[in-house]
Amino acid sequence: MAKRNVSWLLLSVGFLLGLGIVMLISTCAFSETSPVEDVYKDAKRQVVWICAGVFVCVVTASIDYRLYQRWVWLLVGAVILLLIMCYIPGLGHKVNGEWRWVRLGGFQFQPSELAKIVLAAFLGAWFALHSDSGAHPTRGFLYPISIAGVMILLVFFEKDMGTALVMAATCLTVMFVAGVRWYYLGGLTSLGMCGLAVMVKLDAHRTGRILAYLDMEANKLGFAFQQWIGLMALGSGGVTGRGLGEGRLKMLYMPFAHTDFIFPMIGEELGLMFTLAVIFAFLVFALAGASISFQAPDIFGRLLGMGLVSFIVFQAALNIGVTTAVLPNKGIPLPFVSYGGSSLLAVMVAVGILLNIYRQGRTDEAENRCWVNSRRITPRV
Repeated sequence: MAKRNVSWLLLSVGFLLGLGIVMLISTCAFSETSPVEDVYKDAKRQVVWICAGVFVCVVTASIDYRLYQRWVWLLVGAVILLLIMCYIPGLGHKVNGEWRWVRLGGFQFQPSELAKIVLAAFLGAWFALHSDSGAHPTRGFLYPISIAGVMILLVFFEKDMGTALVMAATCLTVMFVAGVRWYYLGGLTSLGMCGLAVMVKLDAHRTGRILAYLDMEANKLGFAFQQWIGLMALGSGGVTGRGLGEGRLKMLYMPFAHTDFIFPMIGEELGLMFTLAVIFAFLVFALAGASISFQAPDIFGRLLGMGLVSFIVFQAALNIGVTTAVLPNKGIPLPFVSYGGSSLLAVMVAVGILLNIYRQGRTDEAENRCWVNSRRITPRV
């Protein structure tokens, strides 16, 4: 059963990666950022990132996941430092008006992608150490949520509300699995929603996006433009799609067609069947990943695995919700599919850790079986 879960997990990831690179080749040539001399530059880069992602997946699958529990405070300190660096001129790099990037030695990356993994590791390590603290108001709730909150707020004030929401949802999921009382989590969710409403109210840009979502027809040339075009793409694709490479709305109509809004492009060119296949692939990933996590040999592995699965699935749900106009517009990539190195490496690291959790569970099971056999006493005749 466990081996079957790994097979389904890898099949879903392989399908999403393959579909992503095919759609990237189809859409990136029409991107405003593609250089005229090499319109497939982004597609070539993504192939390199996929190869790098497979490599880091293999590496992390070979590292005992329990080492992250030992290094967790070092990881938390490092990621908080990297998130702070986003705000420092000369180190932080502004893209599309948002301070999400750090540039070091010519290498540019998003610390928030690493923060999602570290958040899952921290919560798993905390509740593994305090396994009976779910009902305790300070040790089981206030202390861990305060440390997690520092990372989430640093990401939020980078104007990366989408990633902050994914991290908050991941945090709540891991704490629920760890046994934290439901009324603590319910109160925290209510408080967080009130705080989010206040922050949106104080930010004219975010307020404009919410108002545009509520009346897309009146704002289809403004804040609701991307979602409006996305709905047109999905509608024009129908059940079977226009055909691979035959999409119309990618031709400089849809901004970020190969990044945040690649899902409607799949719908336009390949139709409803493939958009449903993408959703099904993420459902398979969620079920297989959760099953692997719950078969982990210890509490840390169980919570770490659930945290990693949660952030990928919540991010996919948020992206699909935004691009289909179910949710207000907020830029966030579709895991495994959208263009982007930092995001792809992060999810491939998560897959590698899940594979190691599976391997360690199988190893411990085999060792226990050998121990039982060695202790078996042969009755005398």
